[in-house]
Amino acid sequence: MDLAFCSALSACECSRMASDPKVHTFEEVAIHNKTKDCWLIISGKVYDVTPFMEDHPGGDEVLLSATGKDATNDFEDVGHSDSAREMMETYYIGEIDSKTVPAKRTYIPPQQAAYNPDKTPEFVIKILQFLVPLLILGLAIAVRHYTKKE
Repeated sequence: MDLAFCSALSACECSRMASDPKVHTFEEVAIHNKTKDCWLIISGKVYDVTPFMEDHPGGDEVLLSATGKDATNDFEDVGHSDSAREMMETYYIGEIDSKTVPAKRTYIPPQQAAYNPDKTPEFVIKILQFLVPLLILGLAIAVRHYTKKE
């Protein structure tokens, strides 16, 4: 904060302005989704975790997968330690404007294998799994019956 600007304000107003966190929009935070520039939203707060990417115990992929959304559930589900929660304070850069966070993230279904209309190989395998044991049993009974002395 500019010192000349602060001197024009009362001490109370200046300290209040310095302690007011910057409010970020969701769109602003969502663009920071790379290894060299990674911001996360956790419990309404914005964290620039870029310096922590290489040191994160779960790897940088875990952090990158939490970008572009409210990562509170992802963070809480893991059960982070108290020291991890304290460490977060060093990466805190502001608050999120809750009005800009989408109520629900658009679900993108995972890519599925192409539909195989020709199920013949799978059907043949299932039939063989049933018939081969029956044939072995029948063969064992036939051998026993014909080799039995009377």
